[in-house]
Amino acid sequence: MKKKKQTLLIPAMLDAHFPLMKYAFLTPEYEPVILSQGAEVLPVGLRYTNNDMCWPLAIMTGQMIDALRCGKYDPARTKLLMPTVGDACRGSNYTELLRKAVKNAGFPQTQVLNMNLKHLDTENLLPITPVMVWRALFSLFYGDIIMLLVQQVRPYELHRGDTERLQRRWFSKLGRELRECRRMTFGAMLKRFRTITESFRRIPQKKEKKQRIAVVGELYTKYCASGNWEIVRFLEENGCESFTNGLSWYVIYYIDAQLVKLPEAAALGYRAVGYMLEKLQKSMVKALTDAGFYSLPSLHVLKEEAQGIVSTEGSVGDGWLIGTEAAGYFHHGCRKVLAVQPFGCMPNHIFGRGIYSSVARKCGGQIVSIDIDSSGTPLNAYNRARMLIDS
Repeated sequence: MKKKKQTLLIPAMLDAHFPLMKYAFLTPEYEPVILSQGAEVLPVGLRYTNNDMCWPLAIMTGQMIDALRCGKYDPARTKLLMPTVGDACRGSNYTELLRKAVKNAGFPQTQVLNMNLKHLDTENLLPITPVMVWRALFSLFYGDIIMLLVQQVRPYELHRGDTERLQRRWFSKLGRELRECRRMTFGAMLKRFRTITESFRRIPQKKEKKQRIAVVGELYTKYCASGNWEIVRFLEENGCESFTNGLSWYVIYYIDAQLVKLPEAAALGYRAVGYMLEKLQKSMVKALTDAGFYSLPSLHVLKEEAQGIVSTEGSVGDGWLIGTEAAGYFHHGCRKVLAVQPFGCMPNHIFGRGIYSSVARKCGGQIVSIDIDSSGTPLNAYNRARMLIDS
């Protein structure tokens, strides 16, 4: 008899990428489900985590336990996945904290799986296969280009809803191909960059030009609407165009930042992967700019431009990427940057907030910082964002 699949619950984290990247976790054993609950699950998360823990952990824990309680999933046939890279904070200790919370909530039979690049928690690692990696690669770049286009077209659409309808059509089309492993060659990807870009360019748009505000910060608060109190929507509703740089910049940054810590043989492998990713990234950027859309340059161009402005010594978490992206926006015509991070996030406060005034002074732009925390309110964040809009 055919073995019944288990459910793999994954917390919301990358709104523009997980609709496609979930297929990377599709295996004969697991059916992935991306959770979508918002701030309403915060009380659940706070009940089972210490309130000194950061906002992402509280929300993710609340999503997981709320899903197990809803009755839709059999706890004995459900596993939870905390995707990480194995470095500081969420990268290493969140899995154990989530495991403790799930047990205390009454679900000791539900296993919490880990996924990292440092071989931590080996008895609970989700095995990574070549098919998973290949699907994730295509999801990474397709998610990037769709996100960059949506944020630049939606504020100007002539007919409300056109942009999101097109986004859903692409998610559906690309999702089928990822599930079936079709059209997954580099040649097909490069052609798709052009096709996707052209489809968004054809959406009827108003002729007005709004001020562009860039968003930088910690991975979760940067890419997840639940993580940043819907700050992108707030900016759009207040007459702005927002811009959030793609996830591929973070992936290439992480490879670059880890090279100094690896033996030479391993570093060579990382360099080869990083080189291949950056070539794809440059093709994506060219497709965008050739069609008249805005984009930051590839990661190593940004890094070179930030020399003397941002130190590249700090590689914990989002590290030097935060300040480098901010400097990149100033160099490439975007004069206002909104920085979002969890309250108390040490990497973001040291490598980000600690240098914002210096970066803004050296580059001649404005940076406003927002801390997201369970003890705070969206109103405070919106007030600070409004200061940047009106300044």
